[in-house]
Amino acid sequence: MPKHTPIRIAVAGLGRAGWGMHPTELEGKEKMFAMAAGCDVVKERRDRFAARFGCPVYRDYDAMLKDPNIELVSIATRSPDHVPHTLAALKAGKYVFLEKPIALSYAEAKKLKPAAAKAKGKLFIRHNRRFEPGFLHVREIIASGILGEVYQIKLARVSYSRRDDWQTLKKCGGGQLLNWGPHIIDHALQFLESPLASVWGDLKCVAAAGDAEDHVKVIVRGKNGRTVDLEISGGAAVPLPEYVVWGTKGGLVLRGDEIQLRYLDPKKKLAPRRAKAGTPDQSFGTPEKLPWVEKTLKVKPKKSYDIWDELYKAIREKKRFPITLDEALNVMKVVSEVKKGTKF
Repeated sequence: MPKHTPIRIAVAGLGRAGWGMHPTELEGKEKMFAMAAGCDVVKERRDRFAARFGCPVYRDYDAMLKDPNIELVSIATRSPDHVPHTLAALKAGKYVFLEKPIALSYAEAKKLKPAAAKAKGKLFIRHNRRFEPGFLHVREIIASGILGEVYQIKLARVSYSRRDDWQTLKKCGGGQLLNWGPHIIDHALQFLESPLASVWGDLKCVAAAGDAEDHVKVIVRGKNGRTVDLEISGGAAVPLPEYVVWGTKGGLVLRGDEIQLRYLDPKKKLAPRRAKAGTPDQSFGTPEKLPWVEKTLKVKPKKSYDIWDELYKAIREKKRFPITLDEALNVMKVVSEVKKGTKF
């Protein structure tokens, strides 16, 4: 296939992601991707897709896979279909772009590994929030060393919603662990910068109408001692910042598109201190004035990425795709560990 030929893509599942996200994100990328087909069980969705893109549409997924014009299948079907649809597409020789969650459990997710190995680089994971500007900017600040040794990070995505769609039902693969969970757990594991040492979690159903969890609390700890505390909730009436980072020389808070940064001025040397065992007077230690630097920044990472650009480069230019299957499997391992022993 010529290097600059558009990748012929079929979207499976033409709902919230397959209609409202994937095609919209591809606008302006016609030199890289050409819409070749759509697939959905709902006729109105198929008709809408065909009218917009002028391409074939299918009700039957297996029939779509027989279309020789399709190179890449973007899987945006319901969560319980993700693994079977991926395995079928890989078997048919297609490239696959797999939406989160990649599976319903770690055990199911592991079925993807031998199929992906046999398909030799044709499976790509859509953990698209790995490229969120806030995530990228916070990682740049941590990497700069200005916060010192980062020891704790808090991540939050919270709101209050009496949600009642299929993603609130266990039988449909619902719950926040499989909805927002893959994105934020992926962030947490990236922030650890270390192999995972331990996982603790707590799940609740607070406001949603279904029987799946809508409130998730997870703490992961790396072998380097760093902890990431993450909260995902549809039952939180009071908002939280999306990111809080604490280091030995400073910290930051990110809310929306703004970062509040506070750190010790690296140009000023601190006087040495030694703990004393004697009886103090009325103070709690020896008073000192620390040289704090305080800044407010707009979220704007020095380097940004687009997941579709990365996908095109991986397929056409054989570049390394930045999200690996093993990373996605580690996310599912955390998901299953947190669910273990709970009613969810």
